[in-house]
Amino acid sequence: MIATLLCGLALGVCSAQQAPRLAETSNNTGPSASGNPSRKANRTLTPDDGMGVISAALDSKVPRYSEHDCSHLVHAIYERAGFPYAYADSDDLYAGVEGFQRVTRPQPGDLIVWHGHAGIVVRPSRHVFFSFKSAGPGIDDYHAPYWIGRGQPRFYRYVKNDPCPGCNPASARLRQGPDAR
Repeated sequence: MIATLLCGLALGVCSAQQAPRLAETSNNTGPSASGNPSRKANRTLTPDDGMGVISAALDSKVPRYSEHDCSHLVHAIYERAGFPYAYADSDDLYAGVEGFQRVTRPQPGDLIVWHGHAGIVVRPSRHVFFSFKSAGPGIDDYHAPYWIGRGQPRFYRYVKNDPCPGCNPASARLRQGPDAR
């Protein structure tokens, strides 16, 4: 089942790369050092990067996750895929944290977050995501009645040009407030 899912994702990524994509969110920034307004393009995960995140999540060769909660699982997967961020619980992720940009149209590898639960989008066209469920890590349909009952999810995409200063996976601390950088 996982092999079939990964094959379907690979086909979706190939077709997505052939069609031009429009930006979904604003990347406006304040004035540049010269005082002129500028636009800084946030480099978010590409579909290929997203496939790397999904591969890290579904790789059966890696040791199973020692943490039995969704936010630690998601954090470990992003780190394994090479996209570190300061650990945040699901409620903080839902509110939005540095290093992620909210998007309206998810792509594979994006975060899907509700109050109290987080996962990783695997196949948005089929509403499939990967997370820690009652029986352990697995996939589910985020349009299933249980997830609809949790409310509207939010989707976030990792920002690659955020230097994530102070990120220290071993400390698992939260960056809080504007002075935390």
